[in-house]
Order: sequence, then structure tokens, then C-alpha cells
Amino acid sequence: MREPGLFKPALLWLLLLAPLFFSTYGFATWVTSQRSDVGTLVFGWETHMPFWAWTIVPYWSIDLLYGFSLLLPNSRHELKQHALRLLSAQVIAVSCFLLWPLRFTFERPEMDGVFGWLFAVLAGFDKPFNQAPSLHIALLVILWVMYQRHTQGLWRWLVHGWFALIGISVLTTYQHHFIDLPTGALAGWLCVWLWPVDHPSPLLHARLTQDPKRWRLGLRYAVGALLLAIAAFTLGGAGLWLLWPAVAVLLVALNYWLLGATGFQKRADGRLSPAARWLYAPYLAAAWLNSRLWTRKHPQPDQVVDNVWLGRIPTAAQLNSFNAVVDLCAELPVYPQGRAYHALPVLDLTVPTPAQCLEAAQAIERLREHGPLLVCCALGYSRSASAVAAWLLHSGRANTVDEALAIIRTARPDVVLHANHRQALGELPHAR
Repeated sequence: MREPGLFKPALLWLLLLAPLFFSTYGFATWVTSQRSDVGTLVFGWETHMPFWAWTIVPYWSIDLLYGFSLLLPNSRHELKQHALRLLSAQVIAVSCFLLWPLRFTFERPEMDGVFGWLFAVLAGFDKPFNQAPSLHIALLVILWVMYQRHTQGLWRWLVHGWFALIGISVLTTYQHHFIDLPTGALAGWLCVWLWPVDHPSPLLHARLTQDPKRWRLGLRYAVGALLLAIAAFTLGGAGLWLLWPAVAVLLVALNYWLLGATGFQKRADGRLSPAARWLYAPYLAAAWLNSRLWTRKHPQPDQVVDNVWLGRIPTAAQLNSFNAVVDLCAELPVYPQGRAYHALPVLDLTVPTPAQCLEAAQAIERLREHGPLLVCCALGYSRSASAVAAWLLHSGRANTVDEALAIIRTARPDVVLHANHRQALGELPHAR
């Protein structure tokens, strides 16, 4: 259902964003034109990039799509988040244009007719600066997310096709070099991640952690991000792709220091948000591989008691054995495929709080009525083991923390539960 009275706030947002777009973009162009140290970043293969004059049409179309996108949201909240994404993209891109200016180097052929006129109008305000990250691509990502959200069937496929054509057009109109595209996409997904529609912004509950272990873990990831960035700029060329994992690992560090598990944006259906999947993709691949390597000798889950099982993030084949899942992994998705499911994301290598232990215990007791239940995390050795221990205590199946841990270790000997886990479990109601 669409909220009434959205046209006026949409128009007000457009009246704010449109002048801001042209003024800040023009200011960055003017500042860069005054500089003598503007560099270039061009790969050799780009000299073979074809020039297709007709792609100026999809290139220009993003301006219309920008304006109409503000009419699509069904609620004031969705409209605000979309507008903040557009505004954030402008701020990020213009800041980069000023700090790291680049120049486009190819000469366009002479043209006439309608296409020539469109290029002439474009050249009137869009000089060969303002390159990386491509604001065109950043806005493309944000608009693509909005339009596909409000289309279905054939219309959605047409949206995908047209937006893909817009993405190609930034190269075939000789507006951007290749480096501008992935950096622009990164900026766009960062804006979508910052201002989600279906769950709270990661900034909403951002708090500096007081946990020394989270500070240490965050520092390790931050050092890793720095090393990846140094390697990217040192190697150059294809080595610049290392900036993607550098950004992903830096975001993980921020999760440990500031954002918590909400930074991974794991949804109630077990999936990560599209923005999180793109931003964290290199880290997610490494985390999944790590979970498989650590559990390669013992990939199967283990039954603890009363048809409650403990294990790692399941494969589709393993999931077929269960009717319900309680998932404590923040960083990896689970696809419950219609099964009863409860997500309680907890950062890797951290201890669930007493409140999280209690929530997990209640979820296990509730969902086990559906049949065989799997309690899982990335490895099935720590976070999920804490949850099962909490359930044993909360349900009266164990009278003490030591007894609960003994039951779990009998079923799965390699679980890793330290003094901090015992302390959290000891603060549970009914725990003795």
C-alpha cells in the first residue's frame, strides 16, 4: 500500500538534490581545471574500446530516471532512504574528485545530427574531469536497486537490460576510463548499505565497543586492509582489484569496533542484503572457505539431545535432514528454504551476551517443535555451542554450566568454550 501525500516531499527532495548535483559537480570540475597535477589512470586494452555514438541516449536517460525514481517509493521512509543514498553518492564522489582528480584522455570523433547535439550539450558542462569513482555508475547502482524493487515480470527484465546498457555507455561514449566503473559501483553499493529500506541503518546503533577482544580483532582486520591497499597501489594494473578486499576487510574492522553484527545486514530470511553481499564479497568468500577448511574432517552436525543438533553452516544436502534452524552466524548466509528459522547474528570469535544466549535458548525451545533442529554458526564450535548450552540450562536439561558443557562435549568434543562463555552462561536465568 502506498502512503498518501508523497508527491510533495518527493518534489522537495528533487528541488534540493538537482541543484546540489549540478553545483557541486560543476565546482569540482572548475577546481580540477585550475590544477596542473591532474593525472590519468588508463589500461592499455582500453584503446580498443569502441565508440558507439547511439549509446549517448541511454547515457543521458539516467537524468530522467533520477527524477522519476523519487516518485516510486511507497512510504516516506523509503523516499527518505532513497534520497539519502543519492545525496551520499554525491558527497562521496565529489569529495573523491577534489582529493584524487583524474582526466579522461580519449578524443571523440566529430559528430552531427541528434547524437552530435546530445554530445555537444553534454560537453557544455561535463568536462573531461570528475572520473573516479564514476558518479554516473554510483547513481546507476542506487537507481537500479530502486527500479527493480518496484517492477516485476517483463518490466523488471527491461529495467535490468536498460540499466546494463547505461553501465556500458559510460565507456562507449568515451566519458570514463575503466577504473571509474568498479570504484563507482563500490560507492553506489556503499550508499545503499548505509541507508537500507527494510532494516535499520548500520549507523543507527553505532557505538564504540568496550570489549578488548573486539578491539584486537578489529585491529587485525584494519592492518589487513592497510596491507591490501598498499599492495594494490604498489602492484598497479590488475593489482588494483585488491582495493575491493581492502574495503571489505576495513568494513569488517568497523563492525568489530563500532557497528556490531548489524554491519553484515543479515536479514530474517537468512540472507545478507544485496549491498552487503557486494561490499563484503571477497571477505565472504574467504570466510566460507575458512569454514570448510576448519571442518573438513568433521563436516557433519552432531546430535546433542532431544533432536537438537549442533554444526556448521549447512550445505543444501545437510539442510534436508532438518525441519528448523537457529543460526548465530553474522557473516555467512543461510538459505532455510521454507523451514522454521531464527537468525541471531553474532560476530565471529566473540561471545554471545547473556541476552543473546537467552534469546537463542528460547528460539531453540520454540523451533524444535517442528522436528529435527540444527543450531549452527560458521564452524559449529563456539557461538552455536553457547546457544545450545544456554538452551540446556534454560530448559532444565542441565543444572550447571559445567553440566551443560559436558553434555555438549560428549556430542561434539571439539567445541571451543572459554571462561568468557562460562561467564555469559552463568548469568542466565535458571543457570547455576
